[in-house]
Amino acid sequence: MLATQVQGTPTDAPPLLIAHGLFGSARNWGVIAKRLSDGREVLAVDMRNHGDSPWTDSHRYPDLAEDLAEVIDAHGGRAEVLGHSMGGKAAMVLALTRPDMVSRLVVADIAPVAYGHSQSHLIAAMRALDLGPVTRRGEADAALSGTIEDPSTRAFLLQSLDLKATPPDWRLNLDVLDAEMAHITGWPDDVTGRFDRPTLFLSGGASDYVRPEHRDRIKALFPKARFAKLPGAGHWLHAEKPRDFEAAVRAFLS
Repeated sequence: MLATQVQGTPTDAPPLLIAHGLFGSARNWGVIAKRLSDGREVLAVDMRNHGDSPWTDSHRYPDLAEDLAEVIDAHGGRAEVLGHSMGGKAAMVLALTRPDMVSRLVVADIAPVAYGHSQSHLIAAMRALDLGPVTRRGEADAALSGTIEDPSTRAFLLQSLDLKATPPDWRLNLDVLDAEMAHITGWPDDVTGRFDRPTLFLSGGASDYVRPEHRDRIKALFPKARFAKLPGAGHWLHAEKPRDFEAAVRAFLS
């Protein structure tokens, strides 16, 4: 079972399940989860090979979707699901293969397509970091700055650095995530089905992950899809514009 952070208490509304993106964790969503829990139970999970969840030899979307299904089954059997990036793909596969478990779906800045980019360079940077002498996150940030220029990317990755471990270590299964990178950036074409319930594709206005040419594909799989953008936000739209993101999700779920 995935490690799950629970906010709020059960109500007549179905719980909201939040699935984070690559290199993320439930902790990244703590503030948004707490704010959205004012009228429902909110479940934020660590995906497999991340955080406190089990490490496995595979990291493919049908498996990730089954992980989410197991959490939903343990909390009443039906939920509204919000997934960002990798978590959005897992949520889409869940909705397509187990539509009975998903009442509504929010997909944050990702489409049901294969992408040509890779994040293996970030894994290489994390692997290359000598963690032995590191005692503070600032030291790790300074060391990473030689290979990762963007401060926000470094800050995001360093949320998964466990400084309490001896020696410090990443709370990420870097070997498996690297080996499965083509599947993480890809899309399982053998997944069939259609999700006929309300779906929101919420994207960053400055992001190019959900493009106009993806819309026909999205509509074929999610006929009730609606599209919205957060102006000025990039791919990590929930971190860059948290209040706007929360308002958009709340409006859709209401």
